[in-house]
Amino acid sequence: MMLALLFNTASAQTTELANTIVLIAHPSVGAQAINRDTARAMFAMRQRTWPNGQAAQIFVLPNREPVHTRFTKEQLGVYPHQLQLAWDRMVFSGMGQAPNRVRNQEEMREQVAGTPGALGYLEREYLDESVRVISME
Repeated sequence: MMLALLFNTASAQTTELANTIVLIAHPSVGAQAINRDTARAMFAMRQRTWPNGQAAQIFVLPNREPVHTRFTKEQLGVYPHQLQLAWDRMVFSGMGQAPNRVRNQEEMREQVAGTPGALGYLEREYLDESVRVISME
């Protein structure tokens, strides 16, 4: 019985780790880490370059996707509708553009891997060597 309990605990931890959402970038991006404020500004489309000056291309999942909701709340500290309002204001005022939308996490990985300067997010289980993980400080 004790063995079953240990197995279930280990299995739950493995699942939790796989469901962790991480920032990903194109392999050419020089940054190893960015702080939360920089990430928030980049995803709000207020900052359009990486700290080293490289142009950034931002990719997001649809607002209705649970991974998008978790990412915005847990990692950026904002609600999805707050980001959407910021994007809408920029687009309608002519001052900027909305981020690139992808349909799912597989497309997120493919687009970030194929777009220099790209930034996005994935659950850890969708990672592969085609993208670089960026830590958030």
